[in-house]
Amino acid sequence: MTDELALIQTVDIFPPAVDDPYEYGQIAAANSLSDVWAMGGKARLCMNILMYPEDMPPDAVNAILRGGYDKVMEAGAIVVGGHTIKDDIPKYGLCVSGLVHPDKILKNNAIRENDILILTKAIGTGLLINATKGEIADEAQYKSGLDSMVCLNKYAAEAVQDLDGIHACTDVTGFSIIGHSFEMCEGTGLQALINHKKVPFLPGAEDFAKMGLVPAATYANRRYLKKHVGLLSDIPEYITDILYDPQTSGGLLYSVDQNNAPYVLEALKKVCPYAEAIGKIVKGNEHPISII
Repeated sequence: MTDELALIQTVDIFPPAVDDPYEYGQIAAANSLSDVWAMGGKARLCMNILMYPEDMPPDAVNAILRGGYDKVMEAGAIVVGGHTIKDDIPKYGLCVSGLVHPDKILKNNAIRENDILILTKAIGTGLLINATKGEIADEAQYKSGLDSMVCLNKYAAEAVQDLDGIHACTDVTGFSIIGHSFEMCEGTGLQALINHKKVPFLPGAEDFAKMGLVPAATYANRRYLKKHVGLLSDIPEYITDILYDPQTSGGLLYSVDQNNAPYVLEALKKVCPYAEAIGKIVKGNEHPISII
């Protein structure tokens, strides 16, 4: 737009991840807003996109929109309108406009050798959603997943916005932690070496994976990505299922200069209790991703 101002525009929409319409609205909005913070920007204007069945109660429609509105307000942005359409399956999300200084745009593929990968949220939301639908997740497990999904990545982004050494960032969503790590490395000649023991899991995720409560998207992620992934140790299949688990409103994945990484992680831990250094960027080989 100018030498000091660039526009970020993003849109995301998906069907309900939970039964409660207000919580669904919150999750969908948090997910839609995330791309702006992943690029180093600030959300400013949002437009609602809502599809809902003819017979959906008006209170439920209002609750979805109210959940989204509350998250937009928390983000420091405003809702300026939107569009609705009738459809058999509810779908909701936002079209988001954000602003960023051109020199501070974070790309997802600007990683450098010896960078440290830092993840801000625990993973396992896909498994948790399945377990909740099957009435297997208990109240505490459900709450931990809900709290994670409605938590805005704004707080992580603001915690590190003035720190040096952040080279790249992406948000972790339906393509899984492995998939989004692959996107960071693809075409760079570098490799993400991920320590599976350092990756934070939501409470219950391991148990649900052992039970086989694996979303269909996990298998799709595995089929697409397995040729790009090398396993450097004997890792149980249920663990790799979690690493391929599709995330809903997941965290940010930063690639940070190794000398600055301790300070970035320290700042993130103040606002993101699950924040963890999960791996390192190294010289590439035939696999852009290696898991140890």
